[in-house]
This record gives sequence, structure tokens and C-alpha cells, in this order.
Amino acid sequence: MNDLLERVRAKAQTWLDSPAIDDATKAEVKALLAKPDPKELIDNFYKDLEFGTGGLRGIMGAGSNCMNKYTVGVATQGLANYLNKNFTGKKITVAIAHDSRNNSRFFAETAAAVLSANGVDVYLFAELRPTPLLSFAIRYLNCQSGIVITASHNPKEYNGYKAYWTGGAQVVPPHDKNIIQEVNAITSFGQVRFVADAARIHTIGPEVEKAYYEEVKKLIPNPEVIARHRDIPLVYTSLHGAGITMVPECLRQIGFTNIQLVDEQKVPDGNFPTVPSPNPEEKSAMEMVIKKGKAANATMVMATDPDTDRVGIGVRKTDGEFILLNGNQAFCLMMYFILKNQKDKKNAYIAKTIVTSELVDTMAKDLGIACYNTLTGFKYIAELMGKLEGKQRFIAAGEESYGYMVGDFVRDKDAVSACAFFAAMAASATDEGKSVYDWLIDMYVSFGYYKEALVNVTKKGQQGEQEIKAMMEKFRGNPPAEIAGSKVERLLDYKTLKEKNLLSGQTSTLDFPASDVLQFYLQDGSKLSVRPSGTEPKIKFYVSVHAPLKSKEDFAKVDAVLENKIKQLEAYLLSV
Repeated sequence: MNDLLERVRAKAQTWLDSPAIDDATKAEVKALLAKPDPKELIDNFYKDLEFGTGGLRGIMGAGSNCMNKYTVGVATQGLANYLNKNFTGKKITVAIAHDSRNNSRFFAETAAAVLSANGVDVYLFAELRPTPLLSFAIRYLNCQSGIVITASHNPKEYNGYKAYWTGGAQVVPPHDKNIIQEVNAITSFGQVRFVADAARIHTIGPEVEKAYYEEVKKLIPNPEVIARHRDIPLVYTSLHGAGITMVPECLRQIGFTNIQLVDEQKVPDGNFPTVPSPNPEEKSAMEMVIKKGKAANATMVMATDPDTDRVGIGVRKTDGEFILLNGNQAFCLMMYFILKNQKDKKNAYIAKTIVTSELVDTMAKDLGIACYNTLTGFKYIAELMGKLEGKQRFIAAGEESYGYMVGDFVRDKDAVSACAFFAAMAASATDEGKSVYDWLIDMYVSFGYYKEALVNVTKKGQQGEQEIKAMMEKFRGNPPAEIAGSKVERLLDYKTLKEKNLLSGQTSTLDFPASDVLQFYLQDGSKLSVRPSGTEPKIKFYVSVHAPLKSKEDFAKVDAVLENKIKQLEAYLLSV
């Protein structure tokens, strides 16, 4: 501990000694050094905020392990250096967007300044806009790269920085590794060009949004159904984020007229004052939209996270109560709707992540559509789309963590168009005299009842990081032979890229990029996945069980059986 504290104090002193650091930041560092308890100092300086394959994400504050002007500046200088090497002699353009988080506009302008100072032309949105519009803008404006400032659904203390490449997808190999090398090569803040070339910074106009809406309208099936049910009550909240700038308008553009907002949450605010966390995966974030939904007798309620790439959905049951769909249920229902309305299935495919419900694979097989699995993260889905472009026709993709994408005009998860599709589903169910909840049960009767759960274990700071590593090493080094009374049949290790059948001893190679993920397939059909979060101080446990559902009347009984099995599996995971 003493050695660590000495190293941390020495690193903090380099910030105080640097002529590039402003006085206000130095005052923050001095205050950290003066605190009797060194925990915050250690957390802020024990390492450099890593520019990983997804960019940056961290708590805002002074220090090498925080989001601030200087860590954003270094990341952008590294990106600029790589762009200038990669596109020598060409005009380089980069689009930049940001969400509603504290300092997001400042970080976006910092990135724009550094890029422009390095001879790069920048297209900057005039105000906050959803992340999917940034992906679309890169494609629409033919940019070489893009940046969005957001920490997605993280708590308010966080902010982040995601880098994109030509085509509108987040950077993947080899560009991600090459950018990281350029970022790591910067050894002092004096190497960062912070002084903007204002002539190279341009404002993105409304034509980009207009073009986006036109693309969404092309994809919505059965517009005549929406016309018949355009006045069904839909309640939406942006959870103080960027979604307010586009989601209500997108719903209007495809024909809906009765869109009601949660007024207390419609003003963008990086403090997210009405929710503990602006994450639509959490029930607490959905409380106000459900309350408004009940008052409005709404058919469906929707909530998007701050940068509007994820959406939470609630649907009304016949008794007037709302059920919150988890990400697996929502994505499965979206695929159920899209695949049933897919007239041309020739050479078509959908995509999902390895931790997303296998009900999607089952439906795709039964309905004659190819389904590909990728690692967690939409950048891998976008990479797959790039590889298959011109060979197979992409329809839609999704993941269990509330991210969905329909059509290929955006290359990242997109809650704006997803809200449009979920609303269209509500209209179609209404046209059949049913609810979306009725569709959920119908789907389970047709294809089997797949039930999933997610357990997040939070481990903060330097100590937490070490604890998460130790947990993964324990699972990997001493894998269980049996879990909750069922033998482990197959073990998939995406770090070593090996699959082992524990009953026969046979091994095979996994055709994926290496990733710190373990999956256990049990003899009873259950599936467990374990991985550290790439964006939060958490280890994630994904639990999946399934059983046939012969009729709607059997739903409660089968649900209870599967819920009991999930509880047993969760108890095992939390005991390790």
C-alpha cells in the first residue's frame, strides 16, 4: 500500500509540475493530496484511464484515471495522429456528437479543437443528439471517423468517449489497436494541440436528421396499420437525455399522434435528478414512465438512456398493470414481429450477441432466416455487417442489454428507430385485437419459453478490479463439473478460444476474437455466461433456462418452474 501511495503521489506531482495543466485542475489535485484518506487520490491516479477498444469511460475529475480535458485531449491527439498517417494527402473529416451529461459539450468541443489543430475538418452537432445519429452522420457526410461523448447509461459521475471509423461503426481491429498505440505514444500533455483552428469546425445542419427519418420510414412494415391506430396512447421519457431531441419526432414522422411525455424528465440534465441511475434496465428508472402510462391508459411506455442507444419497454396487460420487458424479451418480440413480416427471406440474416436469448436462434431457424452470433458489443455486429455486405442482406440485430438495430443505415444500436418499431408493434397487436403482452405468450407457445436473468456484482476502484480478475481466474482455473444438480456438458472459453466437452473430453476451436468470457452449457439445457463489464466496474452473470409451453394456460406453472431453476443457478454463481 505504501509503494502504491508513493507512486500515486509522484504521478499527481507530475500534473502539478506540468505547464500544460490549468490552475483550476491543479487546485483539484492539491486538494486530493491534502485529504487524510488517500482513497480518492489513489482511484484518480493509480493508472492511466485506458483508451481501450471502445474508447474511454471513467469518473469525471482531476487525475490520470478520470475523464477530463487532458485525458480527452490525449485520446483525440492519438486519434488525429492515426488519421493523418492512415489518410496521408487526403482531406480528413470527423463527425462529433454528445449527450446530456455534465461536461459532455465541453469534451466534444475539446475534441473538435484538438482535431482541427491537427488539420482535420470537424462536423459538430450544434447541441446534444443521440449516438445513432452520429453513426448515421458519419455515413451521410462520408467522414473518415467519428466521436461521441457519452457514458451511455452509467451513473451521473461518469462520462466517456467512443471512437468510430468510416462506415459509422465503432473502431475494431486493426484500427482500434493502432489508435491505442498512438494514444500510448503520447508521453506529455505538451504534445497535445489544444488550440482550435476555428475555420475547420463546421456545424451539422438539420438535413442529417431529415435524411435519418426518411430511412426509418422506409423500413416500418404495414404503415396502413399505423394509420388505423395512430392515436393509441404511447408514453415516452428521455430520462433527461438526448432522446427528447428525436424520439417523439420520429414517432410522429411514422404516423403516431398521441405521444405523451414524462414532463419531469424531458429536460436534458446531466445530474439525472429524478432517477438513481439513468439506465432503463433498472426498474427505478422506469417508475415515472409507468405511472404516466397508467394515468394515460397507454398501450406502451418507452424510456431511453442518456445517449439514446438503449430503450426500455413496458407493455400493458389486460388487467391494466404494466410488465417491463427485459432486453431478451423485447428483442425476441421485435424479431417475432419483423420475421413474420419479412416477405423476402432469400439470402437474409439477423445477428445477436452470444449472451442474448437463444430463442432468437430458434425462431430464425424455424422461419428460414440465418442468425449469426457475435461477441458482446454492437461493434462486432457492425463488423459482421461489413464482412457480409454485398453477399447477404441484413435485416436486424440486437442484444440482451436493451440495444436494437433495424436496417443498415446506422451501424450501432439505435433506440430512436427501435422506439419506432416497438410502437409499430403495438399498433399491429392492437389491429389483431391483442396486446404486445399477448404476443409474448403466443411467441413462447410457438417456439418455447426461454427465460433469462442477469446478475451484476459491482466491485469499484483498484481493489474491485483485482477482485473481478480473481473471480474470472477461479472460474477459468477450476471450472465446475456440476451446477445446481445438472452436469456441465460444454465449457466455452472465449479468452483461449477453446470449447471443451466435459463429458467426452473433446475440444474444438471457437471462431471469435479473443475475449474474457466463459460460458457453461448444462445437460438440462441451462446456459451460464460470465464476463467482466467492459464499461463499468462489474462482473456480469447471464443465466438462461427454457422449457416447452404447450398452452397459454400453462404459462404461470412453467414460469414458476423456470424461475426456481434460475434462483438455484444464481445462488451458485453468487457463492463462488
